[in-house]
Amino acid sequence: MAVALSAVLIWRVAPPPQAAQAVSETQPFVRSLRVDVLRELPHERDAYTQGLVWWNDHLFESAGLRQASTLRRLDPRTGQMQQRIEVAPEYWAEGLALVDDRLFQITYTRERAFTYDRDSFTPSETFDYDGEGWGLCYDGVRLVMSNGSDRLTFRDPTTFESIGEQAVRLRGQPLRNLNELECVDGAVYANVHGQEFLVRIDPATGRVTDYIDASGLLSDDDRVGIDLFNGIAYDPNAETFYLTGKLWPKMFEVRFVE
Repeated sequence: MAVALSAVLIWRVAPPPQAAQAVSETQPFVRSLRVDVLRELPHERDAYTQGLVWWNDHLFESAGLRQASTLRRLDPRTGQMQQRIEVAPEYWAEGLALVDDRLFQITYTRERAFTYDRDSFTPSETFDYDGEGWGLCYDGVRLVMSNGSDRLTFRDPTTFESIGEQAVRLRGQPLRNLNELECVDGAVYANVHGQEFLVRIDPATGRVTDYIDASGLLSDDDRVGIDLFNGIAYDPNAETFYLTGKLWPKMFEVRFVE
């Protein structure tokens, strides 16, 4: 009887390899990270941040809201605005990406993508697409776009035509409300609308590999009058990220740590 009981206890503590493999496959490992703040800097309180891009010691920001959308250039050392143009009042600007010397800015419900010269902000080509536009980034080969669902759409940077898509899963479940995106070294980082965490996505499989807790960046006083956490930019020289939110008074330069 004692031997039989021991066997039962051993079975409960150490299931056979086949069972352990099944658990692993249904609940893929996701690394848990947190935000380590290196410094904070001012952020314009009227910027309803939808997209953020770092390039060559500059930050580019797409700010939304109908009749108030803008494209901006910021100094990442101070957070101060250096350049700004207004978007036509009928458009609600959303995600932003840089492809060579062209900035791509998508719109919320009007199914239009605008391009601008990176240095002068002179408008260039306009592209049409189907559905809503939320986030956008460029991985060096293709544009990656979100629309608030659990799917990423890949687009040709010359024609803006769809060239594929990928469903995103967090621990095996669909991760919806994907918003602002940032492409970094083959991965896609994403804000999740209404949440104060980020995820790192493997675009080849759609699997979330990292869950990054970004809660607590703002004090209670700083949170008065703000809207949602949104905005990711990556500085490859310093290997740091810039994070902010809609109508936030501050922006943060951070690293993600275990």
